[in-house]
Order: sequence, then structure tokens, then C-alpha cells
Amino acid sequence: MRRLFGSVRARAALGATVVVAVALVAAGLAVLLVLRANLIDQADLQAEVDAQNVASQVAVGRPYGEVEWPDDRPVQVVGEDGGVVAVSEDLEAIEGAGSPEVRVGGGTGKSDDAEDPGRGEVSGDDPRLSSGSATVDGDRADYRFAAVEATTPRGQTVTVYAGAPLATEQDAVGTVREAMLIGLPVLLVVVGGVTWLVTRRSLRPVEGIRREMAAITASEDLSRRVPEPDTHDEVARLAVTTNETLAALEASVERQRRFVADASHELRSPIASLRTQLEVGAAHPELLDVEGAVGDTVRLQGLAADLLLLARLDAGERPGPGRVDMGALVREEVSQRADRVPVAVVGEGAFEVAGSRGQLARVLGNLLDNAQRHARSFVEVSVRGERGAVVVGVADDGAGVPVAERERIFERFVRLDDARTRDDGGAGLGLAIARDVAARHGGSLSVGEGKRGGALFTLRLPAA
Repeated sequence: MRRLFGSVRARAALGATVVVAVALVAAGLAVLLVLRANLIDQADLQAEVDAQNVASQVAVGRPYGEVEWPDDRPVQVVGEDGGVVAVSEDLEAIEGAGSPEVRVGGGTGKSDDAEDPGRGEVSGDDPRLSSGSATVDGDRADYRFAAVEATTPRGQTVTVYAGAPLATEQDAVGTVREAMLIGLPVLLVVVGGVTWLVTRRSLRPVEGIRREMAAITASEDLSRRVPEPDTHDEVARLAVTTNETLAALEASVERQRRFVADASHELRSPIASLRTQLEVGAAHPELLDVEGAVGDTVRLQGLAADLLLLARLDAGERPGPGRVDMGALVREEVSQRADRVPVAVVGEGAFEVAGSRGQLARVLGNLLDNAQRHARSFVEVSVRGERGAVVVGVADDGAGVPVAERERIFERFVRLDDARTRDDGGAGLGLAIARDVAARHGGSLSVGEGKRGGALFTLRLPAA
């Protein structure tokens, strides 16, 4: 049972059936109440007409024996003292009218006393209405009674009780109720079945997506994609989003694999070189290249630091809440540069951003290293404010970056000059680290062409 109602189809069918059932029951009750009220109103109107008719005859002084009684409907005339003055023909019993008696003065069922000449009147007040029952010619039934007062020509006040049968109301209400009791279950079965089928058809693509995702999980083949239904609805958008997620996951996994492979390759060279030098030094101490061993160790240490920083960035590490003056940081980084290629700073003033001073210093250091590596004779660093942002530009007068390669250089372990040595070109992580740090600080890093024809790297960060 739990498994059955654990499905979306079952819950949707059950929910739709319950909602329709509640709506139909409420509507049915409303129809029955309105129908019954209308039929009772008609019975009240008929009873009032009959009572007014008899009361009018009494008011003009017609003898009770000559009164025209309604056919097959009970009428009772009651005096001021509560005694029965007259009753209609064939009335055998009555309840809910003026008196339970149906005999006049304990004798006949009608009075033949003549009234004095003259004319009485009929009360203009609204008739009193009540429910009761009566037996007419052996048939007992429920009635609605209307009570109308009349004054005879002799000044006697009587009350005429006329009844209208409720059989029509009872038959109509019973027929409608039976129709509802028969039709409601059938309609609910139809609603539940149709909802089940429609939901099943609508969720069929979802089941296909689930099966394909299960197969992808089992095979670990991220190149597979889930089927996209041609329905242009929420399920189709779910399939498109799922495929986009799979594509991003595939690209991320491939990037991680390539990163691990490249990192292993980059680490292998300095480790192998350092081991060779140490082994030679162990066998022939006089041949030990201490400076080369130290260089390889420094290179290995820097590469390991770069890899750790990238790992922290990939794990979602966010910069701290501190404030950094980019103008002061630029001047500090430039002052620590070697004099191989001179670096000029353009821009004065304080330009504060929010973030990690160490990571932003790493970005500036990587950009300056890259610029000095490719510049012929000059590097320029500019700092300025621009529409709520702090913009740092690092330009050189080197060969520049081809347009087709301007995004590729920010990939990890990418070196455009494949012929250069690792000592001259690095491992290809500096620009990748710089862009990742800029993105973590809510900024961006791009490359274009400088005024002197070389590369211009533009770092844009939100102003604090």
C-alpha cells in the first residue's frame, strides 16, 4: 500500500478524486437544498392560495356547507376558542394545523350554520406557515400549512388552515439524491482513471530520464545524455537542464583528469632532476650542483603551492572580509621586482576592494611575472576607479597574445610557446590562478592589446 501511494501517479489520481468528490458532494448538497427550498416555496404558495380562497368565502358569509374546498387537500377552520368550525371533505386526521380534531362540535365534519347578512374581511397579514401531516380519504402524507385569519359578517374571527402536499418535493429530492448516489461513484472512478492515465503519460519522459541517469551512474559514462521530449513543458526543460548539468559535470571531470595528468607531468621533471643531482652528489660529492638542486627545490615548492591554491579555489574557498588598497598593493609589488625589465606605475590615490590581501598580491605577482617574461623593454601598471569598480591594467611591449589564444592562455598548464624551457616559461598555472582568484573576488580578468602593441591584462574588481 505504501509503495502504491508512493508514486506520483497514485497521489495525483487520489488527490484529483478527493478534490472532485468534495466538490461534487458540496455541489450536490447545494442543489438538493435549493431544489427542496424551491419546491417548499411552491407548496407554501399553493397552501396560501387555498387558505385565501376559503377565507374569502367565509368572509362573505357563505355557509360552511357550501364552501368550495380544494380537491384532495386538507383544510381546517378553527374558531377563536380553538374549536373546529369546519373541515374539508374526506379529512380523517391532521397534525401541525390549528387543532388535531377533525370533527365539528363533536358531530359532523362541516357546519351548515347560516351567517347573518353582511360582509366580513380577510386579514391582510402574511400567512403563518408550518409543516405537518394529514390523512385524506385514507392516504396519509406530509403537508405545508398556511394559516389565514378571516372575520365573518357576524364578527366572529376564524383561522383557515390549508395544506399543500409535499409529495412532489419529496419525490424530486429523492430522485436527484438517488441519481447522485449512483452517478457520483461512477464519476469518481472515471476521474481517477483519467487522472492516472494522463499523469502516467505525462511522467513517462521522467521515467526515461530516471532510467538513463541510473545507467549513467552505473556505467560512469558522463558522455551519455538523457532523452529530451519534444513537448516544450516542464519535463522537457528538466531534461535540457539535466543534460546541461551532465555536460558541465563531464567537462569538470575531464578538466580534473587533465589537471591531475598535467600536475603529475610537471612534478615529475623537477623531482627527477633533483633526485639525479642528489644521487650524483651522493656518489661524487665534488660534482654536486647545489645551486641547481636549490633551484629545482624552489621550483618544486612553488609548483606545489600553486597546486594547493588551485585545489582550495576549486573547493569553493572564499576570500576573507578584509579591505585592500590596490594602489598601495601595486606599488608594494612593483618595488619588489627585479630590474631586468623596468616597471612603471600610473595612478595615484586609494582604491579599496574587499578580499584577501595575500590572494590579490598573488594575482599581481603572476601578472607582473608574465609581463616581465614577455616584455622587450618596458612594463606599465595602471590603477584607476571606474563606475563602482577598481581597474588594474598590466601592459607590456612584447609580441602580445593572438586573438584566437586570448581565452586559452587562462587554462591550466597552457603555454603558448612550447619551445621555451620550463625555467623561462613556468608551469602554465599563473594566469589560471589569477583568473580564478579574480572570479572568487567577484571580478574578472581579461587580456587585450596594449597601446604599444603588447599584451594588456585588465583586472576588474568591485570597489569596497
